[in-house]
Amino acid sequence: MEFVWYIIIGILAGFLAGKLMRGGGFGLLVNLLLGIAGGVLGGWLFGLFGFTSAGLAGNLLTSLIGAVLLLWIVSLFRRRPVNQ
Repeated sequence: MEFVWYIIIGILAGFLAGKLMRGGGFGLLVNLLLGIAGGVLGGWLFGLFGFTSAGLAGNLLTSLIGAVLLLWIVSLFRRRPVNQ
């Protein structure tokens, strides 16, 4: 059951990260998927520095930071249209 909560928190973090990022991210579905992956990334990064998240708010903050970071990294590789 805990795994389901992580997915729900990741989806919420992806939605919030899409709202926080300039340009709105990559669309709702991709933002949600990146939010789930960002939750894993955030947990891993926080673990590297010795931080742990406790409770719903801590997990959401960790996932949100990971999702924003992941959206930013992916946006670096995003193909931009050439203005003529």
